[in-house]
Amino acid sequence: MIGGSPDSGRASCFMFRFFPALFFLLSVIVAQGAWREALPGWKYEFPADHGSHPEFKTEWWYFTGNLRAEDGFELGYQLTFFRQGVIPPERKLPASQFIQRDVNFAHFAVSDISKGQFYHFQELSRGAFGQAGFDDGSRLAWIKDWACERTGLHSFRLRASEGGLKINLELESSREPVIHGQDGVSQKSSGEGRASHYYSLTRMNTRGVVEIDGKNYVVNGLTWFDHEWATNQLANNQSGWDWFSIQFQDGSDLMLFQIRMKQGGRDPYSAGTFVDASGNSTEVTYSDFDLVPLEWWTSPDSKARYPVAWKVSIPKLSLDCTVRARFPKQELAADPFSYWEGAVAVFGTRAGSPVSGKGYLEMTGYAGRIVGMQAK
Repeated sequence: MIGGSPDSGRASCFMFRFFPALFFLLSVIVAQGAWREALPGWKYEFPADHGSHPEFKTEWWYFTGNLRAEDGFELGYQLTFFRQGVIPPERKLPASQFIQRDVNFAHFAVSDISKGQFYHFQELSRGAFGQAGFDDGSRLAWIKDWACERTGLHSFRLRASEGGLKINLELESSREPVIHGQDGVSQKSSGEGRASHYYSLTRMNTRGVVEIDGKNYVVNGLTWFDHEWATNQLANNQSGWDWFSIQFQDGSDLMLFQIRMKQGGRDPYSAGTFVDASGNSTEVTYSDFDLVPLEWWTSPDSKARYPVAWKVSIPKLSLDCTVRARFPKQELAADPFSYWEGAVAVFGTRAGSPVSGKGYLEMTGYAGRIVGMQAK
């Protein structure tokens, strides 16, 4: 058994239980100082932009993938590193291992498709004495023994171990990063700076070993990598988002998100990017797509009700497909907030021909306010 029952979350340190209070206290103490906003004109440079951007308040490195072993064993995985700034870089601090500028936390989850079991873990650290951090030589981000290491221009090694579950994966992209949005920014709501700098490596060939309860699986498949950094949070009238990453079998990829409004409907800045099999990208705007929930699942932990199957229509791409969870129970029920993040299967038609694929779906805001990401 891994960390208790297969579906249970585990706060890996005592401090994580008090993350909302800790975050609020630190924010009050260090409220002075300015953070840089995501504004048009950002020029992406690689590999430098794979690293951290401490002048922005919030940043994440987000890996999700679908893998398969030779014996038919299938799994989905997520490994995400978050940096939440609490002390702006311009503010001088006394030399001390106890005073850190960021709160570091990470999520690690595995979806055992064959058994319909979901395992998820979280770690939080101030980063004192090197326990967590960013940009340490080849390591982009780490927290204890969870780590993301850059091994080439667009290649990475991921490692995470918790209880009886381990991953050790090599990721490599043959494509250049896909930049989302316009003029270097992905706008999330109206107003200057209410945006992020956002790019993806949409189709990373992945191989390695996954261990579950002492049994090793040699796996391969595809990983989607998102890297995003910003300062402004969700606007007051926004409640959460639904985000899709889809890797079609014909070599094309799709990222799509809608930001839900508290009064209903979606924000006009909901958008996406379609990438064809040659790596050429096409922007998908608010008016280009429709998302319709088809099936719902209620979490026994958070009591949130999630749409676990969706109808996706993008007329300008002649694409109509259904996105369905490989199994419903893939919620990260955790502090300071719960959200659904899991492996999905995709099937439908494009230009009248059948299409299929796999991917990941993230849904936030269904279980309550998104602590640390939403305006007060």
